[in-house]
Parts: sequence; C-alpha cells; structure tokens
Amino acid sequence: MEPEQRCMALSTAILVGKALSWLPEVVERAKALRVNAALMGPLLSPLKQRVNSLIQSGVDEGVQLLLNGRKVKGYDNGNFLGPTIIGNVTPQMKCYTEEVPGPVLVVLEAESLDDAISLVNDNPYGISTAIFTTNGATARKYTHEVDIGQIGINVPIPVPLPMFSFTGSRGSFRGATNFYGKSLHTDQNCSSQWKAEDSTVQTPSVYMPTMGR
Repeated sequence: MEPEQRCMALSTAILVGKALSWLPEVVERAKALRVNAALMGPLLSPLKQRVNSLIQSGVDEGVQLLLNGRKVKGYDNGNFLGPTIIGNVTPQMKCYTEEVPGPVLVVLEAESLDDAISLVNDNPYGISTAIFTTNGATARKYTHEVDIGQIGINVPIPVPLPMFSFTGSRGSFRGATNFYGKSLHTDQNCSSQWKAEDSTVQTPSVYMPTMGR
C-alpha cells in the first residue's frame, strides 16, 4: 500500500481458493502500518475526496469494509488517508473498474487459477500483474496466458531494470508498437524470485515422467 506516489502498486488482489484464508492476516498487518510523514504520508494532491467517494461507492454496492482508513486519528487536516481493505468485490463495482489513487486494497475472489486469469484478461488495462506461488507450473501457465506488459512472479512491484522496456498492453498502451515487440522475441517483461526455503520437496520416484502426469 502506498499513497499514490509512484505509478506501480498492487491495488487489487485476487485470492484463489484457500488463499482467501490469508485475508485476516493481511488486515492485521495493514493495521500495523503507521500513517505519518515518512512511512505512509499524505496523497500528493487533494484526491482524498475522490478516494473516499470510491470507497463509499463500494460500501453502497455491498462490499466488506475490512479496514477503514478514511479517518486517521491525529490527521484531521490535509490529505492523509490510512490503509483501507475492501473485500467481497465483484468486477462490476465502481471501486474495481476505476483506479483508486490511494492506499486501498481491493480484494476479489476466484475459485481457480483459470478464473483468476480470466479476471485479469477481462480488465481493459494491462500494465502490470504479479502472481505469488511456490509452484513453477502455475507460474508458467499464468505468465503465458495473461495479456499484461509487466509480470512479476513472487515480485510485488514488477518494474524491470532500465535496460528493459517498461511496457503495457491493451488500454495501458498507446502507439503502433512497443519498444520491444513480438518481432524482437517478446512483448512482455517478467521479473521472478524463487526462494529455496519455499521449495516443495517431492518423494523420489523411478517412474519415467509422461505428458499430463
């Protein structure tokens, strides 16, 4: 979460299957964030009213306001806004279809990876996305099937190094061609991080691997 001081942020989370059980922990960690001039400062411009209106639109449409940061104790004046988490969101809601320029996490649910991929590709914009998984096959399927410019695997803000292009797709791109295109091998950038402690140890087997197993 960040107060709209950079163009990249994880503003929407799609929790797949059992990942929904992580939501209470996410809320508790967000509560621990301190709103002040250094860690979580104010919005750069008087956008607080717009953010508040988008949060309220979600409430009016039936979301779960899991964490409400619209009133920050000790910061009644100015453009300060605390961490806010909105659950039970659907793709038709205004708080999802419009960008929320503040420290607000919009949470959607999906039953399967395919459903999550459909949600991503049905969105008209495609600048960046990230998947968090310990399964390499899941990560590969996701990166190959989403139509997004920047992709992160266990990387929350998938901003490529300067020698690579910063590109988007669909509504997040204007022009005839990207800096790198399909004629130059790829039109996506993928940043990945795999930790040894997260690896899954499988039981040794002498069976010959076959397709589909």
